Amino acid sequence: MKEEFILSQEDLVDNPTARIPICLVLDVSGSMDGEPLRELQAGVQMFYEAIREDEVAQYAAEISIVTFGSEAKRTVDFMAIDRQDVPALVADGSTAMGQGVNLALDLLEVRKADYQRAGVDYYQPWMVVMTDGEPTDDISQASKRIHSLSAEKKLTVFPIAIGPGANLDKLAMLSPGRPPLRLKGLNFKEFFMWLSRSVSRVSQSTPGETVTLDLEGIAAWGQA
Repeated sequence: MKEEFILSQEDLVDNPTARIPICLVLDVSGSMDGEPLRELQAGVQMFYEAIREDEVAQYAAEISIVTFGSEAKRTVDFMAIDRQDVPALVADGSTAMGQGVNLALDLLEVRKADYQRAGVDYYQPWMVVMTDGEPTDDISQASKRIHSLSAEKKLTVFPIAIGPGANLDKLAMLSPGRPPLRLKGLNFKEFFMWLSRSVSRVSQSTPGETVTLDLEGIAAWGQA
């Protein structure tokens, strides 16, 4: 972890490009085992590859991954994308979504402080929450934190339901400004391609500027 911290700090010195911090908060509970997890893994890999191939976004996007099953884990920390590898996702246990979201919020706050100390500008952070069920822990604290940050325009949340068992009402508690969408089938790749295009749009704008996302593109992967 100490080496990762040093590398992540060096990145800010070597590359002063304004950053887009993105935290993927991914459900790896037991119910995700099998094809859903394989498709999620492939979708995340495609997301990374698309960002790496974008001449602007590869320097602007910083990605962290938090997984949650019986407990939440930071599986990828923020740093330059060319230093990162997508970890193997392993399904296990229950759905500690509250833990996962709180950990992601903590990581985003730490990274924003890193930017500020280094004098690096940054865009509004993004959080993607994907689940096929409902939390088995308390999400009230996470919900309050998200509502506060969203009201101050300091966080954008993309809540994504996987399959018919995902609880949209619970997901809505984590996204006051953006209603949750249900993934069509296992269209993870389509979602992550849309997300990479959205990151590309933002990376070509000025921090603080309002960027309109590709709403038509959502039809390829999502439904209300």
